[in-house]
Amino acid sequence: MNPALVIIPTYNERDNLEPISSAVLAAEPRADILVVDDNSPDGTGPLADALAAKEPRIRVLHRQKKEGLGRAYLHAFQWALDAGYTFIIEMDADFSHDPKYLPRLIDEAMAGADLVLGSRYVKGGGTLNWGTGRQIISKGGSLYARSILGVGVRDLTGGFKCFRREVLQSMNFSQVKSSGYAFQIELTFRALKAGFKVKEIPIVFEDRRVGQSKMSRKIFVEALTMVWKLRLTV
Repeated sequence: MNPALVIIPTYNERDNLEPISSAVLAAEPRADILVVDDNSPDGTGPLADALAAKEPRIRVLHRQKKEGLGRAYLHAFQWALDAGYTFIIEMDADFSHDPKYLPRLIDEAMAGADLVLGSRYVKGGGTLNWGTGRQIISKGGSLYARSILGVGVRDLTGGFKCFRREVLQSMNFSQVKSSGYAFQIELTFRALKAGFKVKEIPIVFEDRRVGQSKMSRKIFVEALTMVWKLRLTV
């Protein structure tokens, strides 16, 4: 078993799964992969099983139904903790998170950061193939959350991050209620409130190559309201 685990949640990601798995394994030999599939109707789950049968660094966690990104990650976090991994990484299946950044995420965690964030909004970071509207929503959302929560992290909504296991062990997963963008905000905020060291490293986020974005109005509204709940309750 390697010290790091890359968690890749999937729902209808059949076309992306094999290429992203191959790219992750090639980019970071210190990491295994856990595919977390929410019973995708397009056959992503059986494909994941086939890949795992051929590659010992790939594991698969099957879930019965689609319950949102947050629930999938929490399930996977507990799996990773139980399995004994030291570094636990969140990563999208659609190549919007480039596997080339994985070594630095792990290196920074090994050097002492408790939570390492791949950030679009620090020097050297950015986005590709985004329209003006999406850039405004994303930057505005991070600024909104940052201002209300009173934290210095510039990219609170990003989903490419590496946790030391101690950070996740400190959290009561039953208290984490959000999903989508709000989930990413909540976990980073909880880590900061618990006194953990959070470091941002620059990444360039590229819009997904295949398939449709999972972003929805419901996810966006949840993020707007959740930051107030976090400020008042965490």
